[in-house]
Amino acid sequence: MTTARHLATIDRLRALPFPRAPGPAAVGEGGGPGYHLAELRTTEERYGTEEQYAAERDALSVLLGTRWGAPQAFSLWSLLARAAEQEEIPEPWATLSHRVPDVDLWRAEDRWIAIGVCRWYEDQPCRLVVAVTTVDPP
Repeated sequence: MTTARHLATIDRLRALPFPRAPGPAAVGEGGGPGYHLAELRTTEERYGTEEQYAAERDALSVLLGTRWGAPQAFSLWSLLARAAEQEEIPEPWATLSHRVPDVDLWRAEDRWIAIGVCRWYEDQPCRLVVAVTTVDPP
């Protein structure tokens, strides 16, 4: 059931118009011109959940792969480093690079779909996140 909800959320985000300005959204956590961001799942548990979330991402990637082909593995580390050097990184890639080390990425029609698992520090919650955007990866 969880995977079905994740797919439904991704489909809703793909169908929704993008907000005119950055801010909260009716679906997901927010968005702005050309993008939507959402947490598909989050937990406050500290241990043993990252592997579970990675397994959920992998299962979701398999299903999305039947729609759009195999995902591209896309590392966001370089974007984080470029931002640290004061380069302006467009949204949603700037926000993603501060949350997720890498994403599975597809191009579907005129939109990019990126999913990833984040937990930068052991004391932070684990999250399964998705971005839907028309903004090309930098």
